[in-house]
Amino acid sequence: MTENTIFSPISVLSGVGLQRAKALNELGIYTIEDLLLYFPFRYEDLRPQNMADLVDQQKVTLEGTVASEPVIARYGRKKNRLNFRLLTDQESVMVTFFNQPWIKKQVTIDERFAVYGKWDARRRSLTGMKLLPFSSGDSSEIDAVYPASQHIRQNTIKKLVTQTFEQFQDKIANIIPETLIEKYRLIDRKTMIHDLHFPDDLKSAKIARRTATFEEFFVFQMELQVLKKRDQTENGTAIEYNIDELKKFIASLPYELTDAQKRVVNEICYDLKRPIRMNRLLQGDVGSGKTIVAAIVMFAAITAGYQTALMAPTEILAEQHANNLTKIFEGMGVNIGLLTGASGSKSKQRRALLAGIEQGDINLVIGTHALIQDDVKFKKLGLVIIDEQHRFGVKQRETLRKKGADVDVLAMTATPIPRTLAITAYGEMDVSTIDQMPNGRKPVLTSWVKNSNVRGMLDFVKKQFKAGHQAFVVTPLIEESESLDLKNAMALYDQLQTEFEPTYKVGLLHGRMKPNEKDEIMRQFKDNEFQLLVSTTVIEVGVDVPNVTVMIIYDADRFGLAQLHQLRGRVGRGQDQAYCILVADPKNETGIKRMKIMTQSNDGFKISQADLQLRGSGDVFGSKQSGIPEFRVGDPVVDIGALQTAQLEASKIVNEEDWQIDKQFRKLSDYLTIVMQKNANFD
Repeated sequence: MTENTIFSPISVLSGVGLQRAKALNELGIYTIEDLLLYFPFRYEDLRPQNMADLVDQQKVTLEGTVASEPVIARYGRKKNRLNFRLLTDQESVMVTFFNQPWIKKQVTIDERFAVYGKWDARRRSLTGMKLLPFSSGDSSEIDAVYPASQHIRQNTIKKLVTQTFEQFQDKIANIIPETLIEKYRLIDRKTMIHDLHFPDDLKSAKIARRTATFEEFFVFQMELQVLKKRDQTENGTAIEYNIDELKKFIASLPYELTDAQKRVVNEICYDLKRPIRMNRLLQGDVGSGKTIVAAIVMFAAITAGYQTALMAPTEILAEQHANNLTKIFEGMGVNIGLLTGASGSKSKQRRALLAGIEQGDINLVIGTHALIQDDVKFKKLGLVIIDEQHRFGVKQRETLRKKGADVDVLAMTATPIPRTLAITAYGEMDVSTIDQMPNGRKPVLTSWVKNSNVRGMLDFVKKQFKAGHQAFVVTPLIEESESLDLKNAMALYDQLQTEFEPTYKVGLLHGRMKPNEKDEIMRQFKDNEFQLLVSTTVIEVGVDVPNVTVMIIYDADRFGLAQLHQLRGRVGRGQDQAYCILVADPKNETGIKRMKIMTQSNDGFKISQADLQLRGSGDVFGSKQSGIPEFRVGDPVVDIGALQTAQLEASKIVNEEDWQIDKQFRKLSDYLTIVMQKNANFD
């Protein structure tokens, strides 16, 4: 009979049948270890306090003698409250328990009890939460509170945790190497688990949580670093580009690169020459010059005889790239092909394009997801660039990579990623950051107005139109919503038509339109056939209309900071001063903070960090979409120091050649094998 381990299923525990196992599974508890790591989310300090030390609205424990008969009063529908007086420190305190009538049978006059609850200093009363026996006044009485569900109660979880620790505590081995436990003054894993579930005091729980946070981050970073090293040790292509031709191309550009652009070009070109598969993320604020960096590294690959592919999320953006790169590469021997869904699957032009790609005559292919279709075959694909990479799924990106042998991949994003998310969501990638704006680029002037003051704003927009410029108006919804009091695109479109037409034309763009309808609207807007475009957030990414100088965002407090910054980045693409006007009447402090941050900063990295702190990583990116992990204990935003340290130490370990056979790390290596098999994210 095989001996149970901490990786055994939860069903091996006494008292855990099919129904209880199912209820535990719903909480994410499948194994013994899952239960041991199902830590409390808070603690209740049940030690009794003196009346003189009480703070209003604080949760406290009072000890005393029941001084009056308990009385139940009923009110409302099926609601009741139980009242009795507790004599403590020579003061009579009214204790009230809501909707717990059974407590009446437990309370007897002249008996001594301890009551845990919320103290009301003005009324000198206690709203009871727990009735405790007098002996609960033990100095070590710290009560753990666990996340529970309607299918499994708090007390049941507590009993199972106690039972499991007693049964399996001798099988709990350290995961963190001893050297790191000593270096960072951590505690061993067995003590950590004990003190998180059964702490003697809040200080010991805090110390245990510090170790648990580091362990969680460390295991996660080890997973990422193992994946990263595996990719780097797999065969790649060393792209031996022509340095003289590359320098000549860079010298031909009409402007000098910023220091940040030069730095990331060197980082990427270094990767191209290495015989490993590049997996790099290029991030930079809107307008920081990512496209020219992409052009330089694509040209480098082309000088070595390779084809390159650039995949964009929309046809508008793909066409925009094709137009820009055609001008940039003029006279440089780069043959560009544009492949989108609009080309027509059987057209003569498409067939010629596919033949040119397969024969290698076209050495730069720009397109949408049409690039990953089966009939698109490359002769010698060496480099793939994915623009706004978060808009594509993992399978789409991998399919494009497999169009060639050992293809290097450069992903680009205009959403500045805080250090926290760079470490978690993109930890298996190398990250290059353009953190400097081109010389002479004017920052967009941002202001916040309330709905009652839009008259002045509309007059300002008319002046911009008179000067020959255009404007965007963005709103969250397409049509009226009964549940949300927001400006909507349809109503705003009608309202602004009345305001501006017939002198100036107003257009409408939203996500429910068909792709060809959206493309046509954008082409008309680019050609200045109408001066004002009312839109939902479909214009957030990639749209480049240099003549637009004003971005107006209605109900701006309902957007996240990073999204507001992206929308603001749609203006200021030309030489003229651009403006962003936030129209909002925030109902809470968070909304007010967003407006103030936007008017005070144009730095996308500062804004994305602030957005992360206000909303949390799950709300900013969406966990399923971004692959951002959900940690049990650690908070990547609050505990950024521990996260960075864990990444540094994990990287050191994995990059030591013989780490897997070192005795010090053998248990960790075995453990990671099991974890990675369990974790679908790392299959």
